[in-house]
Amino acid sequence: MLPFILLLLAPPAVFIERNGFLAVEAENYHAQQKDEVRKWHRKDDPSASGGAYLQILPDTRVTHADKLIHGENFSNKPGVLAILSYKVRFTTPGRYYVWVRAFSTGAEDNSIHLGLNGEWPESGQRIQFCEGKRQWWWESRQRTQQQHCGVPGMIYLDVPAPGEHTVQFSMREDGFRFDQFLLTTTPNLPRPAGAQ
Repeated sequence: MLPFILLLLAPPAVFIERNGFLAVEAENYHAQQKDEVRKWHRKDDPSASGGAYLQILPDTRVTHADKLIHGENFSNKPGVLAILSYKVRFTTPGRYYVWVRAFSTGAEDNSIHLGLNGEWPESGQRIQFCEGKRQWWWESRQRTQQQHCGVPGMIYLDVPAPGEHTVQFSMREDGFRFDQFLLTTTPNLPRPAGAQ
């Protein structure tokens, strides 16, 4: 007779905001949804914070010459493809400016969307990376029609009340490499340490 083995699985983490600040490793997500077409995959890498990052694969649009296929390797609409969710307990409601740490190799893997509780506000759409190519880089800029490299100070979430909420990210471009994100109530925060 085989011995009975009980496996206790740790519940998914709930991250706790303190004093208007929270930093989270991308690979510590609670759930992944809408991943039939593109999916986030964990990659071990000693150059990444925590030794790992997430990448949206497969990556079929590597250069501008590769075919752009809406709903497959690109989505300008947030919440459609490859959604990551993180449970966060907020003690301080209000406006949180969001920074993302990513590794971009070019112009076709350098943007992502942000949401809260299944909603995708304009202030979370099109987080854009133009600087810091081929290195880990913190950014908090929103791509606009006028500024393709993004406008600082426009990426934020408005947390309506204390308690548990779900911070979410969804694909804009496949191939995106996601290492960390941070939330802060401080506007115009200097670029976080570890940008290079």
